[in-house]
Amino acid sequence: MLRLCNALKGLMLLTLIFLAGCSADIKDYQQAQPKLDIFSYFQGDSVAYGMVQDYTNKQTRRFSVKIRGDVVGPTLTLHEDFVYDDGEKQTRVWHIHKLADGSYSGTAGDIIGTATGHAAGNAFNWKYVMDVKASGSTYRLTFDDWIFQQDDKHLFNVTSLKKFGVEVAKVTLFFEKK
Repeated sequence: MLRLCNALKGLMLLTLIFLAGCSADIKDYQQAQPKLDIFSYFQGDSVAYGMVQDYTNKQTRRFSVKIRGDVVGPTLTLHEDFVYDDGEKQTRVWHIHKLADGSYSGTAGDIIGTATGHAAGNAFNWKYVMDVKASGSTYRLTFDDWIFQQDDKHLFNVTSLKKFGVEVAKVTLFFEKK
């Protein structure tokens, strides 16, 4: 019986390791159309509507965002004004740089360190760390944004928020270019 239990534990561990390694890769979208160029898409005005869901998939917040993007050389500056369903307002200003190798880096006042991004086909993957306030506490979370272009006016964004590698929340956003 002990051998069976140990064998099952080993099998479960291998399954978890296998599943942890099974995630999307930006290269999977190389041929997907229309091709997403975040500098072109976010130049000018756009809006977004989104929601936050906790680890049980319960919707915990809704929000809208007005976005103004300015491109100067290899830098996209995004001015984001958030309004949440409870009346809270936030502003974030991103400075996103296109690097010589085609990847992206970015900073914003409330982001810890530097964000990194990669694009392929209709997809853009953006990763960063941010302190998030919830229920009177602050949590340092890793954000893994996946943005997909639907057509010339619409983007979809699904973000996984993780603590110690475990998803604790997700954000879903729908962008519309004005």
